[in-house]
Amino acid sequence: MKMSKDEYSRYVEKKSPKSPIWTNMLKAFVSGGIICCIGQAILNGFTGAGLPKENAATATSIVLVFIGALLTGLKIYDNLAKFAGAGTLVPITGFANSVAAPALEFKSEGIIMGMSAKMFVIAGPVIVFGITFSVIYGILYMLLK
Repeated sequence: MKMSKDEYSRYVEKKSPKSPIWTNMLKAFVSGGIICCIGQAILNGFTGAGLPKENAATATSIVLVFIGALLTGLKIYDNLAKFAGAGTLVPITGFANSVAAPALEFKSEGIIMGMSAKMFVIAGPVIVFGITFSVIYGILYMLLK
């Protein structure tokens, strides 16, 4: 069956489910905001306990990564992500999920060739590009300042 590009586009549009974009954006905004508010509450708790702001921020990041990995391991984060969509991807808990989920998925293949090799399949490119461009930015900043 031959179809032109326009015919194919109309066919795909007809068969594709309609996306409730405004509802999805609202869910992402609210759930991402709730995650960030939880992070702020943790930060306030650490600063209230007497930690300097820089140390409290580090401790907060560690706690949020732990919570994200724990919820991924308990299969709670997946359900949250199905509901909230992109709202769970942006905060640091989304990074923890992107590391923990492949590790859990491939643990049956062994510690070395399964879990360890696949752990950074999703997060690895983000880390590589983040480090690369931060080095480039740092060099440019040093040269231009």
